[in-house]
Amino acid sequence: MSFVTMGELLKKAQEGHYAVVAPSNKDEITLRASIDAAEEMHSPVIINLNYKAHPDIRFFARMCRDLALEASVPVALNQDHGAEYEHAMRAIQAGFTAVMADRSTLPFEENIAKVSEIVKVAHACGVTVEAELGHVGYSDKDDMKERALTVPSEAKEYVERTGVDCLAVAIGTVHGVYKGTPHIDFDLLHELRDTVNVPLVLHGGSGTGEDNLARACREGICKINIGTDVMQAGRDAVLHSVVHAPHDTLPFFYEAYKKELERYMVLFGSKGKA
Repeated sequence: MSFVTMGELLKKAQEGHYAVVAPSNKDEITLRASIDAAEEMHSPVIINLNYKAHPDIRFFARMCRDLALEASVPVALNQDHGAEYEHAMRAIQAGFTAVMADRSTLPFEENIAKVSEIVKVAHACGVTVEAELGHVGYSDKDDMKERALTVPSEAKEYVERTGVDCLAVAIGTVHGVYKGTPHIDFDLLHELRDTVNVPLVLHGGSGTGEDNLARACREGICKINIGTDVMQAGRDAVLHSVVHAPHDTLPFFYEAYKKELERYMVLFGSKGKA
């Protein structure tokens, strides 16, 4: 098919009222499992790679591009949670088709200023930019104390002033494993959907609940990041398998990760949308 920008995939998802899954990737095994799952489901897929998750992002980008060009479905490659300007520039140079400029812990004006710098360069290179307003915390880190829901009026101004292509919003999810019952503020999601014209993104999809996620996809979310659930599925498959020679463990991880990802593609409504 093709190696595409994330913006292309999300605009179609926005029009079709479904979401594209963005699984966390770390290596060739997770990359192949992600693209193979997409082909099985005839679904688009967004490969998420955190800047620090792989020692050589140039090599990873080349590997992703090669596999995407051989695939029968569209594949985008996104740098997830870029923490520094330099990280975004290196990802663009490496060949990523999207970058996330995460300045969500900064004050509003500073967030706008820093993200706008990245948008200017990325758009000149044909690269999609995702940003976050509000803050989705990590369940196992201190920044849970700083978690803040997205304010619709601020989101509208933010998108207009930065020119970002999609916006990650905070509506109740957290990164990692939930320590309580997930609560999604659907009224807030509806207000954001009606206020902001770019596709909306949900971080912290793992453990949020099938009903919550399926509804969120129908009602305005166009991309959902999934990390913990697919990684745990792979890990559990290895740990619970019959004792095998060490070189047989990776196929167990691959199959479980792929199967869990396929489940999410069906749940999010992207099956058959490639």
